[in-house]
Amino acid sequence: MLKHRSGRRLLAALAMLCAFNAVAEEEAPERFVQNERDHTAYIVNADGSYVEQREWALKVLKEQALEAVKEASISYSTSIQKAEVLQAYTLKPDGRRIDVPKSNYQVQTNGGKGDGGPVFSDYSSLTVVFPELAVGDTVVFSYKLVASKPMFDGQFSVVDGFSSDTYYGDGRISIDAPVSLQAQYQAWNLKQTRDETKDGRRLLEWSYSNTAPKKNKDDAAAIYDIEKSIAVAYSTFRSYADIADAYGKRALPKAAVTPRIQKLADEIAAGKQQPRDVAKALYEWVSTNITYAGNCIGLGAVVPHDLDFILDNKMGDCKDHATLLQALLAAKGISSEQDLINSGNLYTLPKIPVASMVNHVFNYIPSLDLYADATAKGIPFGMLPIQSAGKPILPVGGERKEARTPAWPLGSNRQRMSTVLKIQPDGSVTGKVKVELNGMYAIAARAGFRDVSKDTYKDVTKNFFQNMGLIASGTFTSEDPKPLLDTYSYSSEFEVKEMLPIPGAFRIAPAFFNISSVAHFASSATSEIDEKNDTSCVSGYSEEEYVYEFPEQVKVVAVPPDLAVAGDALDYKATYELKGNVLKVKRVFDDRTPGSTCTPAFNKAYKEFTQKVLPNLKAQVVYQ
Repeated sequence: MLKHRSGRRLLAALAMLCAFNAVAEEEAPERFVQNERDHTAYIVNADGSYVEQREWALKVLKEQALEAVKEASISYSTSIQKAEVLQAYTLKPDGRRIDVPKSNYQVQTNGGKGDGGPVFSDYSSLTVVFPELAVGDTVVFSYKLVASKPMFDGQFSVVDGFSSDTYYGDGRISIDAPVSLQAQYQAWNLKQTRDETKDGRRLLEWSYSNTAPKKNKDDAAAIYDIEKSIAVAYSTFRSYADIADAYGKRALPKAAVTPRIQKLADEIAAGKQQPRDVAKALYEWVSTNITYAGNCIGLGAVVPHDLDFILDNKMGDCKDHATLLQALLAAKGISSEQDLINSGNLYTLPKIPVASMVNHVFNYIPSLDLYADATAKGIPFGMLPIQSAGKPILPVGGERKEARTPAWPLGSNRQRMSTVLKIQPDGSVTGKVKVELNGMYAIAARAGFRDVSKDTYKDVTKNFFQNMGLIASGTFTSEDPKPLLDTYSYSSEFEVKEMLPIPGAFRIAPAFFNISSVAHFASSATSEIDEKNDTSCVSGYSEEEYVYEFPEQVKVVAVPPDLAVAGDALDYKATYELKGNVLKVKRVFDDRTPGSTCTPAFNKAYKEFTQKVLPNLKAQVVYQ
């Protein structure tokens, strides 16, 4: 199920304040708020519907937190949930209680026109504003959400927990469910305080306290490992296959081939004979013609729209994209299945099968042995976005019971950049740069230029140098970025006024926009290593060639030394050849990281390797 915004979410929003004011890593970060109480209770019904009740009390310790703490919001699905605020008040240090007046409540609803329902998202938010809030006050907020319908009939599953870098005085999570609902659960780093059965119901409760929180490294690439978290997973599903079956029961019938679907498939695939060419045409049509909108897998959003609705509106969420593509493929005799996957940093599904662990859906074509994610815009046929590589999936309605997407192939992500710069006596520079890209680098660059207007194209070069405080003119040319391809190239010719000091020195670096420079790889030399968690990772290759032509009256007195460093999965080689007043440079960084995840030991070795490379990149060309 979806987690709703609560005190826990509010504390997460305050994390940035703590990050900028934290002391040494081994010490506690400076706290701006203090979570005195954080209680969550789930009361589950026999049909899987439930009531979720939350209460939290946040004490304001610093003035910087007042802006964030003065509001609290609940997000909920209007069609199947009702929200009710039980208590909302400001508690003063002297014991005075100031209740939130009804005039401080605000509800925002996603609704349809007239009597019509919302098209894609029916989520609403209820916000309260706490009055007379000051440092030292405590805001108390409790509410309940009544879910009249379960996500899946007769089933309930949830993951809930606490943050290790947050102060908690009294944290509790409880689940009260009928004994008739066969359930399994597992808790990590929580203390179980209750396990009682009475009147046909079983009550489970866990507690947590953390009065001396430690600062966690903020690494966006860190892999989520539930066994290292402070959480509990509870589920009435017996297996992940049951989750896939429950989704497919309502989703797959929507993929029926109708006369309209058959006609559209025939039009799109006209002239195509080979199954791969047919599938590619259908995939590209869905990817480029159906825009993304609305919820994906989540509470109240596990059934795709009707295909006519999707086609009429040319919009849909991931379920709609996958269902439409499946129907179009079927119309041309190509069998496919839908697969559920986690779109975040989860690379291993926890033992307890919880529906929220898979929150995205795409297609798999068995006869071609390839995946197709039409929701991920800009991705070429036969490829998946990086965040979907090397992950477990739940096949829906196919013969496979368990599967994992492939990691990105080694050597597929490449950048080659060639640069020629002619330096004038006054330091002005005329030059040209060409960049050739493959793999995700090409996909990213195409995405960046795909919607750029012709007028903007004219000023790309001028604006690039202007953003660096330089006056420049020039031209920019590129391949058409719109096709869904994993190759792309572009070039620029320019003249930049007084770009370099004469005499002077400079580091060798890209002179124009690029996706993945050699220096980008070497930046790991100064990064912090998470010694506890694996990270997501992928291979890459960057090659740079430079030709610098200095004016006759300038003498080059120093250039960086050649360097070659080799490792198990990494290689760096740089050569610097000076002949007269022409300097030729070639640098190559070959990263053969196997992916899709890397251990702390691998990341440490990577950092040590790049520390050998970084001084070479910092070395300067000196001239007089």
